[in-house]
Amino acid sequence: MIRLAISVEGPTEEEFVKQFLADHLRARGVEPTPILLGRARGRSDGGNVSVERLVSEMTHLLRSFDAVTSLVDFYGFRRKEGRTSDELEEDLRQKLGGLWYPKRVFPYVQRHEFEGLLFSDVSVFAGLVSAPDGSVEALQNIRSQFQTPEDINDNKDTAPSKRIKKIIPRYDKKVDAPLLAVEIGLAKIRNECPRFNGWVTILESLGS
Repeated sequence: MIRLAISVEGPTEEEFVKQFLADHLRARGVEPTPILLGRARGRSDGGNVSVERLVSEMTHLLRSFDAVTSLVDFYGFRRKEGRTSDELEEDLRQKLGGLWYPKRVFPYVQRHEFEGLLFSDVSVFAGLVSAPDGSVEALQNIRSQFQTPEDINDNKDTAPSKRIKKIIPRYDKKVDAPLLAVEIGLAKIRNECPRFNGWVTILESLGS
């Protein structure tokens, strides 16, 4: 069994790994352990994402695991300096040792935000007790404006989580998001979200 550390941005991503990815990866010989950003070094738990902080965290985790990856949002990533999510990942790879760890370290930056994955099938929001009438239709209208759920984000006021919160004010990211992802299912999300699918494919290959 390959021991995989996943440096996650916050509690939502931590629960997502535990409830959504863990069983799937275990069946393929990979044991994932989500670790809140900062916790590996005994510091703060999550948030404040930057290249420098991720490099420090993932380097530390490489000492104790067979492989290391990350699950952090492009939205809110500090000091991006005009770089895309792909460019941030490449910068992380280079700073983490470049060719020294090609089979051990796999930086991943979710474009644009974790909640974007939930737009893979907005019908699941109907199951939320807190969802007002018309919520699914409003979310579907947003989804129809973008080629993929991962493209949803016009600016800081229209990130996926902010769109959901505006339509469903009582939406609880930590509690609701992982459960909604489970309801949608991994196959559906992978089919709708090509970058996310590519990341999961890499993680699956670790157990080969």
